[in-house]
Amino acid sequence: MALFDWIAPDHDLRLDGEGVILRPHRASDFGEWAELRAQSRNFLQPWEPSWPGDDLTRAAYRRRLSAYADDIERGVAYPFLVFRKNDGVMVGGITLSNIRRGVAQMGSIGYWVGEPHTRRGYTVAAVNTVTRFCFGRLGLHRVEAACLPTNEASRAVLTKAGFQQEGLARAYLRINGAWRDHLLFGLLVTPREGERWG
Repeated sequence: MALFDWIAPDHDLRLDGEGVILRPHRASDFGEWAELRAQSRNFLQPWEPSWPGDDLTRAAYRRRLSAYADDIERGVAYPFLVFRKNDGVMVGGITLSNIRRGVAQMGSIGYWVGEPHTRRGYTVAAVNTVTRFCFGRLGLHRVEAACLPTNEASRAVLTKAGFQQEGLARAYLRINGAWRDHLLFGLLVTPREGERWG
């Protein structure tokens, strides 16, 4: 068992969704994660920040794990890997980040899916699962997401997950080396009477 697998148990952060399981990254995930990201690089790069030159190295992954463990400990972000439930194959990742408490009670989600696993509903299932986690266990009031206007697949994911488009933010994030406009989406907690999230 790897060191990080032992010091950062994730049994209480395993989230079960429709056809997917979400859990925090482990050191032992490195090989599968790096292979899926490398295989999907050309597919993912247009929608993501520029990758550092050493992004897919074991050393960079260790740094990532350390930062993730700190974020989870402080309750400011929850990065998850997404696995297919029937066979445990890694299909992508999703992160709840920028968690604000106080009068805001909100967070932001971002996600990626490996190219071999697109258009199979895994990302919608992951977004729905994290949304339940946000509104149930974390008690948040609002979840936000953003995507490039040209990213029709991501827009479809958010719409299917119940998010509403709320506006356009100019030069919102630096994506693939350039500041890019993003469509902004939001979802509010609206449980039906008598229903509990989680």
